[in-house]
Amino acid sequence: MAEPATTGRATTRRCFLTAAGAAGLAAALTACGGGDDSSSAAPSQGGGKGMELAKTSDIPEGGGKVFEDHKIVVTQPKAGEFKAFSSVCPHAGNPVGDVSGGTINCPFHGSKFSITDGSVKAGPSPKPLPSAEIEVKGGTISMA
Repeated sequence: MAEPATTGRATTRRCFLTAAGAAGLAAALTACGGGDDSSSAAPSQGGGKGMELAKTSDIPEGGGKVFEDHKIVVTQPKAGEFKAFSSVCPHAGNPVGDVSGGTINCPFHGSKFSITDGSVKAGPSPKPLPSAEIEVKGGTISMA
């Protein structure tokens, strides 16, 4: 028995539904990505070079401060020693939340990073926080 002929309309509808399903799947997979895109973890330094972030007195010794707009966290592990890191957690690309207890803390999945070198202290992050460049002159911390 011969199969019925398909019309162009049925084929078009099938192609449309297949394409729509594939596009939806691609969007879902992109949203659930593993956060391995190193470009999303890089601090926002474009156009901010030389811009003042804070006074050195704003960064507590043994702690730090997150600058969300610049995707940078600045720490002061020891008196007068300032370090900077990306504030984007390498685990899933979320912003870190705060600096307390001697670590930079991501509230989303519990990763904790050293205020001295950005290394992973706890949590699921597979990588340390990338370092960022700052300039300390006198009592001012600026983007480098």
